[in-house]
Amino acid sequence: MSDTTGPDQITGATPDNALRNADRAEVQDGPMLAADGRPLKESLGRALRRQKMRALLLVAPLLLFVLLTFVVPIVSMLFRSVENQIVSDTLPGTVQAMADWDASTGDVPPEPVFQNLFFDLFDAAEAKEHTKLGTRLNYENTGLASLFRTSGRSMDDIGEIFQDAIEEVDPRFEEGAFWFAMMNGEGNSAVLADQRRRWEALTGDDMDGDIGFAPSQAIVDLLPQTARAYTRFAIWTAIEDEDVVAEEDPWEAFYAALALDLRDPATVSAIADYQGEGADALRALAAADLPDVSFKDAFAELDEDWLSPSVWETLSVYSASFTPGYFLNSVDRELTSDGVSLRPENERIYIKLFGRTLWMSMIITFSCILLGYPVAWLLANLPARTANVLMILVLLPFWTSLLVRTSAWKVLLQQQGVINELLVWLGFIDNANRLVLMNNSTGTIIAMTHILLPFMILPLYSVMKTVNPSYLRAAKSLGATNWTAFWRVYFPQSVPGIGAGSILVFILAIGYYITPEIVGGTDGVFISNRIAYHISRSLNWGLAAALGTILLVVVLILYWCYDQIVGIDNVKLG
Repeated sequence: MSDTTGPDQITGATPDNALRNADRAEVQDGPMLAADGRPLKESLGRALRRQKMRALLLVAPLLLFVLLTFVVPIVSMLFRSVENQIVSDTLPGTVQAMADWDASTGDVPPEPVFQNLFFDLFDAAEAKEHTKLGTRLNYENTGLASLFRTSGRSMDDIGEIFQDAIEEVDPRFEEGAFWFAMMNGEGNSAVLADQRRRWEALTGDDMDGDIGFAPSQAIVDLLPQTARAYTRFAIWTAIEDEDVVAEEDPWEAFYAALALDLRDPATVSAIADYQGEGADALRALAAADLPDVSFKDAFAELDEDWLSPSVWETLSVYSASFTPGYFLNSVDRELTSDGVSLRPENERIYIKLFGRTLWMSMIITFSCILLGYPVAWLLANLPARTANVLMILVLLPFWTSLLVRTSAWKVLLQQQGVINELLVWLGFIDNANRLVLMNNSTGTIIAMTHILLPFMILPLYSVMKTVNPSYLRAAKSLGATNWTAFWRVYFPQSVPGIGAGSILVFILAIGYYITPEIVGGTDGVFISNRIAYHISRSLNWGLAAALGTILLVVVLILYWCYDQIVGIDNVKLG
């Protein structure tokens, strides 16, 4: 027996009711004891906990499977659709130096920004990360992939200008051991830890480990940019290249950093009082006439695009760790320094694709209802032997590859295909006016209706089998015509099957991409085809994730609307 007020009112021998009875008995007569001498309430609680734990362990594999195959991929997709850390991780100094630059002036950033760009791009080129950054920015401004790729290969040339001039001052500057002895010391853990974090952010690798070097505190105070540049070189040499730092010559960027430190009059003055390793060589270097190279001019000589404000505007707009840019691109907008704006008219394709996907999916769903309802009715009302034979024909497509079925439609629908040849032979059309049934929306609708039709027939059949035939006989005995009996009695009972089949077909249709790709052409592809393109070809995973997220939200909204109008409880599979 059970009351309609809820599960808490169930009477009989249940663990919960036993606990309630034990509580009442304890109030009246004191604690009841179990056979082992423990209080009955405690024993029942332990038994109930074991029962719940056993149930949890039974469903744990399913929960883990759902978590790994459904929840984690969706969360990853949501994160990737807004994640944009590659710019700030690859060009940290440049991003920081650009913070005060106003893109609305129409001018390129000042010289300090180009100086930071040189060191950031030099490190990125050593780590082979500059091409990834160029590819990311190329999604927003075409041509930046080539700009970063070619410029990254030329960073050594800029650094060699300073290296050649410094090595002419003293022959010892050509020896890696001399530089190591000068830069190494008691150790500045803050600089070393900071440069480790910089490399880890750039490469994604763990840079922990003993490198056999720590920057001297005296050098850090005297030549701060030089100390940081040499520390980055030492970390990469010891951990990534697995070489001995003292035996390797520093990178060209190290000499550029040293030259920049020597441009500061305070540094030149402090070198005069420096008494550490290589002090005489540093004093000679401070007195030498080093080249006063403009990094802005050096970059302009590499590629004049570095003097284009649009390049720096793109860098500035997409320098944040998270961006709405992918979602804006998904709805034919773009993020600029002036805010959100529409993309050029010839680049607005995604809203059109979303609309086409939803509209054609609805047409396919409606087509499956029109074709599947009579078939399901026959299967449900024919004798069992005949119905079983027809059911095999309905299930037969499931035993054939989707690619084979789609390719078969390509053969049937093309202008020299079976359908057109048959129509010409029958005289319905002439040879010069063959029907164009492929590489358009017509081909997609025909092929996908055939492929998804079983997903409509099976739910309809399972629901129709539960309809009692005596209802129709009763309606007819009361004077109803065949049509009235069907429409007023039979059809309402089959609506749950239509709802279940429609949900299955619609959700499957909006996610299809193989069939539209093969027979859809330009006018018959879905948004899923564009998502597949960005994942496998353009490698714009952020935009693909944003498109997928929007598609998921649209499906959830439509599902909610369906629940509000029809009621999801009315959807049954039999």
